[in-house]
Amino acid sequence: MFELNLPSFDFKIKTEGQSKQIFDHVRKKYVELTPEEWVRQHFIMYLIAVKKYPDALFAVEKEHIFNDLTMRADLVIYTRDLKPWMICEFKAADVPVSPEAFYQIGRYNLTYDVPYLVVSNGMEHYCMKRVEDNFEFLDDLPEYEQ
Repeated sequence: MFELNLPSFDFKIKTEGQSKQIFDHVRKKYVELTPEEWVRQHFIMYLIAVKKYPDALFAVEKEHIFNDLTMRADLVIYTRDLKPWMICEFKAADVPVSPEAFYQIGRYNLTYDVPYLVVSNGMEHYCMKRVEDNFEFLDDLPEYEQ
């Protein structure tokens, strides 16, 4: 897998048949180790270990319905009173962060209406904060609101 622009973490990885699997700390199970999953797992561990976000308030591949379409947000982080607070969209490290990724997360936010959006391919990370009716880019991720 690619080296990312995130800290390194020790992951539990195993081979099952022809595929490699990585242990997902949030879902508490092994999942297929795809390039996008590699980014997601690094970012999740960064949020937990470095930024001190509470993993009990994470939902991975959170399903939601918008205009009769079923979609899955890569990661939704909730407030302590269980309101959606941040949506994260991940791409594989070799996939450039494109305008389509921002459109995608914007569509998800029509359902969730969160104040923070994050898009990352593991090399480039973008965080946006809602300010009135727009989103502004931030230099860093916010601290988790207690």
